Amino acid sequence: MKTVTCIALLAAVGLFWASPAPAGPEELRVVGSWNNLTMFKNFEQPFWTEVVPKELGIKTSLTSIGQVNVKGPAVLRSVKMGVYDVVHTVADYVVDDSPALAGLDLPALANDLKLARQVVEAYWPVLDDYLQKDFGVKLVSVVPYPAQVLFINTPIKSLADLKGKKIRASGWTTSEFVTALGATGVTLAFSEVPQALQRGVVDGAVTGSLSGFSAGWGEVAKYLYPLPIGGWDYVIGTIGLESWKALGAEKQAKLQKLIREKLQDPAWEVTGKETQEGVACLSGTGVCPHGTPAKMTVIPVTAGDEQAAKEVLVKNVLPAWAKKVDKSAVERWNGSIGKLVNLEAK
Repeated sequence: MKTVTCIALLAAVGLFWASPAPAGPEELRVVGSWNNLTMFKNFEQPFWTEVVPKELGIKTSLTSIGQVNVKGPAVLRSVKMGVYDVVHTVADYVVDDSPALAGLDLPALANDLKLARQVVEAYWPVLDDYLQKDFGVKLVSVVPYPAQVLFINTPIKSLADLKGKKIRASGWTTSEFVTALGATGVTLAFSEVPQALQRGVVDGAVTGSLSGFSAGWGEVAKYLYPLPIGGWDYVIGTIGLESWKALGAEKQAKLQKLIREKLQDPAWEVTGKETQEGVACLSGTGVCPHGTPAKMTVIPVTAGDEQAAKEVLVKNVLPAWAKKVDKSAVERWNGSIGKLVNLEAK
């Protein structure tokens, strides 16, 4: 009897180990970033509609932030509610619900793309931890929009001339930055900015150079100040933890590899180029491969302004961010980004 029982038990175990691994989700419902911009059109859309079905055998359906018309962190919240599986959104849109994320993209922190990539790599584990804790999603990509520069309708000679101006900020850290300069930070949705500039509701606004050109900002603003006072406006790619677990280890590894090789790395490569193309398209100087150039006047950035921006970061923005997060977040920032750029949040 015992022999029969043992044989039956071994057979059951054998059947268990022989059973196939979970197939994973049959379909991934994906929200991409802004569908009128090149990141969506050139990278997110082909990746999710072509690469993933072909390489992983998983069906996908794709929409965008603009099409779902859900503001702020609600689009990430929808993942935990089971509405979507994958979301690409601007990190600044969700920092009110997870302030530690704002530590990635502080104004004047990384004025060149090489340092920006190092900052992202240093802070990746922190971002992933907070996204999992606060939203129930896993980080799978971080890609910058072109450098976040200033569109303005009155001529300025330096950052000091922003005093008294109303500036649409691309996030609360940018708002903190312009406030420290004596300006008023104004919150406006990206799509609302052209009309606000045209009507004088705001004097200026911050966004990526090519993003602003694509959205028509060059037709309603007269001057361009190309110091990246708004950082890089990173788009974070995330997948719900339940969907991630359902993929299984093999597909997880393959998906992450594909994202890095087919979406994230190529998008980083074109960001610097698109920053310069945006300036060319907005000013009518140089080659504009994206349409009919605008006629904005570019205001030269001085070394003095670069130093002034760094001082505002250290004296105003960084301390303000440190007050919004817990002690652990400050310590982790100091041990990652802070160590990289030789700054300390207190």
